[in-house]
Amino acid sequence: MRQLSRHDAGFLYADTVHANANVTFVQIYDPSTAPGGAVRFKSILAHIQGRLHRSPIFRSKLLRVPFELDEPYWVEDEFFDLEYHVRHIALPKPGDWRQFCIQASRIHARALDLNRPLWEIYVIEGLDSITDLPPGSFALLTKIHHAAIDLDSRNELIELLHDTLPRPPRPAPAEPWFPEPAPGPLTLLTRAAWHRALSPLSLYAPLWRALPKAAAFARDLLHPQHLLTATRFHAVVSPHRVFDTRRFAVDEFESIRSLVPGASLQDAVLTVCAGGLRRYLELHDELPGSDLSADVSEPGAPNNATDPSPAPPATRRVPLGTTLADPVERLAFIHAHTSAHTAAAPTQATQAARQLPPPCCNLTVVSSPVQPVYLVGARMTYFSALLPIADGLGLTFAISRYDDRIVISPTSCRELMPDPQAFTQGVRDCFQDLLALARRDPSLAAGPAPAKARKATKTPRKTTAKGRRAAAGSTPPVIPAKAGIQ
Repeated sequence: MRQLSRHDAGFLYADTVHANANVTFVQIYDPSTAPGGAVRFKSILAHIQGRLHRSPIFRSKLLRVPFELDEPYWVEDEFFDLEYHVRHIALPKPGDWRQFCIQASRIHARALDLNRPLWEIYVIEGLDSITDLPPGSFALLTKIHHAAIDLDSRNELIELLHDTLPRPPRPAPAEPWFPEPAPGPLTLLTRAAWHRALSPLSLYAPLWRALPKAAAFARDLLHPQHLLTATRFHAVVSPHRVFDTRRFAVDEFESIRSLVPGASLQDAVLTVCAGGLRRYLELHDELPGSDLSADVSEPGAPNNATDPSPAPPATRRVPLGTTLADPVERLAFIHAHTSAHTAAAPTQATQAARQLPPPCCNLTVVSSPVQPVYLVGARMTYFSALLPIADGLGLTFAISRYDDRIVISPTSCRELMPDPQAFTQGVRDCFQDLLALARRDPSLAAGPAPAKARKATKTPRKTTAKGRRAAAGSTPPVIPAKAGIQ
C-alpha cells in the first residue's frame, strides 16, 4: 500500500465532470519488422500480460480515506481484469488521419473508472488511408491518469512496454501474483489521525486547494485590465476534446534556431507554436493587442553523475511575442526572455513571471524514447500525446522528440477550437516561413496569413476562467480522403 503525494492527489481533486487529468500517449507502429511481418491482438495482450509484474501501476487502484481526511492510497486490485484495460478497435473506412484524431479525442475525453487501475490501452487498426504509414500499421492509445504517472520525467509506462530490439531475449516467467488485502476504514482513519497529529497544518489543505481560485477571482475583480489579453482559450472548457499533430525534422528546426545567435531548439519550437496561435487568432479576428504567455514544462535534468534520476520538472512562464508579426523578431524576443530566465536567480525569475499576463496555454515537453523502440517486434514510428486542459487554460501543446522528428500536438475542446486542422496548419505555415528565411529560399514560405474569419464567428475577448464559453469558430475545412501525418 502506497499513499499518493499531495502533488499527485491534486490531479484527482482537480477533476471535474467536463475536465479530467487524463494523459493519452499516441504511438503508431510498423509491423513489417515483427516476426512474420504482422502483429496480432492476442500477441499484444500476451506481451502486456508478461510485463504486469514490472510495475505496481498496472494492478493498483485508488482507495480513498473516509471523509477525505487524508490523501488516497494505491492498493492492489483483487479483481484485476487485463481484458478490461486492453481493448481492440478499428477505424471505419476509409480510415484516414482525421478519423483517427476524432477517435483519439473521444477516448481521451472519457473519464477513467476510479474503482479500477487508472489506465487503459486501445489497439487501433484500420489506418489504411493515412499517408506515410507502411501497410498494416496499427496504433496504441495508452491512457493513464496524471495522478499515476510523472509526465515530465521518466515515462515509466512506455519504457516497460517496449524493447530496444525487434527480437529481445525471451523473458523469464512472471512470478505468481497474489493481491494484498486492502485496509479497512478504521485503519485508514487511524492513519489519517496520526498524520494530522504530526502535521497540524495539513488540516488546512482544503483551504490551500481553494486559494488559486480565490486569487483568480480577486484578480478579475481588482484588476480588470488583464482581460485585455484574454482569448477564447481562457474560457470554460467543454467535455469534448480535439487533437491534431504536425511532425517536423529536427535538422530543420536546427536551421531555424540559427536565425538568432544563441537561440535553443526549444526557443524555435516555442516560436513556431506562438506563430500558430497568432495565425489562428488572426483567422478568427481575435488577436489581442497585448502579448500572450504560456506555461512551459520540461523534464528535469539528472541530479548528478552518481544519481541519474531526474530532478523535479521545471515550469516557467514565457511571453510568446504574439504581437510581433515578424517570426524572426518573435524568435529573438522569446530567446531573450528564456535566456534571462535561465540566468536569473529563482526568486527573480518567479517575480518576473508574476508580471506576465495569465497563460493562454500550457506547453509540455513529453518524455519520449531516446532511441527506436519495438512492441512485439513492431517498430514505433510515431510518438505524441493528448494532454489535460482545464477551465481558463483551454489549450495545451505536447512536444515530443522521437526518431529525428519533433512532433507538436495541440489539445483543446471542440467549442474553443472547432477547426483543429486550421490551427495546426497555422503552426506548419509559421514553421515554413522560418525555414524559408533560414535557408534563404522563398519558395519554402507558406505565404501570407489566411484571411480573417467572418464576423459571425468572432468571440468576445473579455473572457475569464469563470467567463462565458467561447463561441464556435468557422466551419472545418474539407480534408482529402488520404490525409497523412504531416
